[in-house]
Amino acid sequence: MVVNSLPSLIAWLSTDIYAFYIAWFIVCTLCLVITRVVLGDISQDEGKPTDVSVAFKSFQRNYLLVFLIMMAADWLQGPYVYALYTHYGYDIQMIGVLFIVGFGTAAVFGTFIGSAADRYGRKNVCLFFGVIYGISCCVKHWGDFHMLFIGRVLAGISTSILFSAFESWMVSQHHSAGYREEWLSVTFSIATSGNGIVAIMAGIVAGFARDAFGPVAPFDVALVLLVIGTTIVACTWEENYGDKNSNVGATMWTAWGRLKNDRKIILLGIIQSCFEGSMYIFVFMWTPSLESTSKTPILHGWIFATFMICVLIGSSIFGYLIRTGHKVERFTGYMIAIATVALFVPAFTTNHNIRLIAFFVFEACCGIYWPALGTMRSRYIPEEVRATMMNFFRVPLNLIVVVVLIKIGTMAETSVYSLTALFLITGLICQVMLLQITIESPEAEKKANKDEIESEGLVEMESGSVGGSSH
Repeated sequence: MVVNSLPSLIAWLSTDIYAFYIAWFIVCTLCLVITRVVLGDISQDEGKPTDVSVAFKSFQRNYLLVFLIMMAADWLQGPYVYALYTHYGYDIQMIGVLFIVGFGTAAVFGTFIGSAADRYGRKNVCLFFGVIYGISCCVKHWGDFHMLFIGRVLAGISTSILFSAFESWMVSQHHSAGYREEWLSVTFSIATSGNGIVAIMAGIVAGFARDAFGPVAPFDVALVLLVIGTTIVACTWEENYGDKNSNVGATMWTAWGRLKNDRKIILLGIIQSCFEGSMYIFVFMWTPSLESTSKTPILHGWIFATFMICVLIGSSIFGYLIRTGHKVERFTGYMIAIATVALFVPAFTTNHNIRLIAFFVFEACCGIYWPALGTMRSRYIPEEVRATMMNFFRVPLNLIVVVVLIKIGTMAETSVYSLTALFLITGLICQVMLLQITIESPEAEKKANKDEIESEGLVEMESGSVGGSSH
């Protein structure tokens, strides 16, 4: 199709659904390229040597390889769980029950899993993750509701492990090896960037697999990746523990005691619960929100890919802010404020384009959120109960999602988005309080400002690792 003028281009984009969403993908990709080039150039500090050790680079690459393989296995499944249940003939109410089971299981068993990781070893629990998540993939071959129910229970437990034990292992190894505190921020930033790239690739692979081999094929591909990732963990990771002399109950009690006596940890837990609770509700809501405002069927794959590009933009912004010495507790507050506005937008407009842009902005905020929260968790959560504490944080956010999903059929769309914005406002207030505490405490301020030291090493590490991931 030949486009001769700007008006005809606009008319074409408004009528050709593929052109419309591909155009948005290209625009966001260009924004990512500009962000990388501009912020990268600004942050360069040429002429200074770096002392990033070879051992650290090897450790970092090993962790990132495992983390991204496991995340790819998770991403392969996500877009097709709902479609698979529909294929087996279940209606929206039964599907809703299965989703609630997953989140509910994560809320109930997550704390025990975290304590088990601290007591019996983070590596062992990561291996356990590979086994039970692999089983949850296998049961997708049966359409029986009870088998699918068991699969959701295993998937809920696996999710708790994926978002706690792997990070706990990495942070513990990082500290025990004596690597510099500020290098953690780079690992988190690269992990977020790599995760966005992996998500895009996983979506493409899952689509091809489903078209070629049927609705269960994406889960089979995920199973292969889980086997590979689990094998790497078994062969290359050392074991580390929290307090292995305490039983699970004692570990949970110790973590609870540390939690209730440390305002920073309490605030961090509220921030995580509010932000991620809003994020999971958004994951459930974005499809019907865009479908209801579009005159033509939306292209989920292209929208999802564009979301991931926006996550990469956010990760790039985080890396720049860290390298230029900005305080993570401060700019995280600005990020939450922007995310709040973004999720307020669909409560006040039904314009498809405006909603789409707001969702892009929110995804960019998520790209800042993940490495920022990882950095703050590494500073404030005690090592001996790290996995337990991280799963404590996930209990309220899973409960938030479960309650909202139960009520979502009777709630207006504007009410749902207003509620997510209210959660984010709560998180913003807690982030401001956390910033104030770190400013008032000289020791905390000194620790929080370590990211400003020797940023030239961070620049070299990030540019090399991200470039490798993009290939």
